[in-house]
Amino acid sequence: MLSLLAASGAADPIYWTDLGLKPGIELGFFTLRYYSLAYLLGVIFAYWHTSKMLKQPGAPMAQRHADDLFFYCTLGVIIGGRLGYAIFYDQSLWTDFSGDGFVSWKLLRLWDGGMSFHGGLAGVTVAMAYVAWRDKLNFIRVVDYVSVGVPMGMLLGRLANFVNGELWGRVTDVPWAMIFPNDPTSLPRHPSQLYQAGLEGLAMLVIMLSLFWFTRARYRPGLLAGVFTTGMGVARFVNEFFREPDQQLADFAARTGLSMGQWLTIPLILTGLIVVLYALRKQPLGAGTTAPA
Repeated sequence: MLSLLAASGAADPIYWTDLGLKPGIELGFFTLRYYSLAYLLGVIFAYWHTSKMLKQPGAPMAQRHADDLFFYCTLGVIIGGRLGYAIFYDQSLWTDFSGDGFVSWKLLRLWDGGMSFHGGLAGVTVAMAYVAWRDKLNFIRVVDYVSVGVPMGMLLGRLANFVNGELWGRVTDVPWAMIFPNDPTSLPRHPSQLYQAGLEGLAMLVIMLSLFWFTRARYRPGLLAGVFTTGMGVARFVNEFFREPDQQLADFAARTGLSMGQWLTIPLILTGLIVVLYALRKQPLGAGTTAPA
C-alpha cells in the first residue's frame, strides 16, 4: 500500500526541509529548544491569565495560592508527562541506561523527547488536589480556573512538535501533505501536529476564554473543567485518526482498532460529560463570592 501511494500521481508534497525550520535557537553555549520554550511560555501565560482571572468576582483562591499552585503544576506536567509516556508508550525507558553524557538513564533524558498528555494531565490534577487540600480550597473550582489557560500550552507544544519535525501524521495524498526528514519511509504525511495545534490548542483556547469572560460559567463549579476535559478529549480522539501511532504501539493500534491515545482519551470524554451534567444541574454560585484570604 505504501508503495502504491508513493507511486501515485498525487500533487507534489511539501518538503519540511524547504520550510527553513530549526529545532531551536543557538545561543552559543547551548541550544534553546522550541519544545522547552513552549512549556515555559505555556506556564507563563497560564500563570498570568489565572492571576488576571483572580481579580474578577467569584475567584476561588487568592494570588498566594496561585503562586504555589503553578509551582506544583509545573512539576506535575514534567513528572507526570514523562512517567505517563514511560508507562503507556515506551516501557523500555525504565531499564535503558544507554544515554550518552552525564545522564545515562533514558527515563531522565527529557531532552530526547517523549511526554504524555494524559500523564501530564494526571500530574497537574495531583498538584491541584494537593494545594486545594493543603489550603482548604474548593478543588473543582481550582480546576475550573486552571483549565482555562491550559490550551495555550497545547497550542505552543504542538507548534513546537511541528518545528522539530516530529510526531508526524499518517500517510496521505492531500494537497498539503508533507515529507518529514526523520521519516524512514519518506512518504507524504498529514501535518497532524498542526491539526492538534488547531483543535486541542487554538479552538479550545477560544472556547475556554469565551466561557470565562463572556458567560457566567465560572459561577457553576465544574462547568469549565468539564468543558475542557470533554473538548480536549474529543479533539485528541479525532486528531489521533490522522496521527501516526508510536512505532512501538503500531501493532497495538492495528489489533485494537484505536491508538493508545484514543483508548486513554475515552475515559476523559466520559468524565468530562459527567462533570458538565453535574455542573448544569447545580444552582450557580452568587456573584458576590469572594476568594479565600
